[in-house]
Amino acid sequence: MSDLLRVPPGEPVDLSSYDTRATPGFTGGKAAGRTATAGLGDPLADLQERLYAASTAGDRRRVLLVLQGMDTSGKGGTVKHVIGLFNPSGCRIKAFKAPTRAELSHPFLWRVRQALPVPGEIGIFDRSHYEDVLIARVRELVTRPVLGRRYGAINRFEQSLADDGVTVVKCFLHLGYEEQRARLLERLDRPDKHWKFNPGDIAERTVWPAYQEAYEIALARCSTPTSPWYLVPADRKWYRNWAISTLLLEHLTALDPQYPKATFDVAASREQLLASP
Repeated sequence: MSDLLRVPPGEPVDLSSYDTRATPGFTGGKAAGRTATAGLGDPLADLQERLYAASTAGDRRRVLLVLQGMDTSGKGGTVKHVIGLFNPSGCRIKAFKAPTRAELSHPFLWRVRQALPVPGEIGIFDRSHYEDVLIARVRELVTRPVLGRRYGAINRFEQSLADDGVTVVKCFLHLGYEEQRARLLERLDRPDKHWKFNPGDIAERTVWPAYQEAYEIALARCSTPTSPWYLVPADRKWYRNWAISTLLLEHLTALDPQYPKATFDVAASREQLLASP
């Protein structure tokens, strides 16, 4: 799956060439996809527990899942359906909103550093530091020279994470323009979804091409051998969940965390416990 979805480092990206309804690596339909995703729960939970256990013996490794995509692309849905397969006590979830006045007083990566997972954890970013080269570019919130320097700062930041034992899994949820319209209409048609609707989302659709260009630039400049981007077709929610679950399983399997060996005499402790009143 990693090979199928990885954005090649150093190459231009044309999002229009990627089918948002495609299902790379999966040949079945929705029912089979949901069943396959559910089947990943036990191996993912086992690897998560081993990762957390290893941290108690000094293993500094952890995983950071970065979710980016247009509104309604499924960042929150991924957190619910994919991260729901894990033990929540070992996860650190952060949804990034517009920066506060206090956050704006610091360099743009400052607030991101505060939310990083600690050793043994799986961190999840619902939006991320990439907002500072996406909406900042589309809405011209900073000058182009400042924007240009941010791509390099992001690459250096992610390399520093890798050097410190963080496996970064960056997923761009590639949503179609018409699919977004359908999802926004669903939110309007259902009273229980009104709380998820923001009238500003309609205005954002008017600059869809600008966002596509901003994503193409970010994907091209910040997909590196150490921290590649994965382009996940997101029109089919079930596929999105299966693909990201599979990506996480592949990365955790590659880490192969191990339970730490006991630092005490197991046999003696067992005898002592059995002999106790």
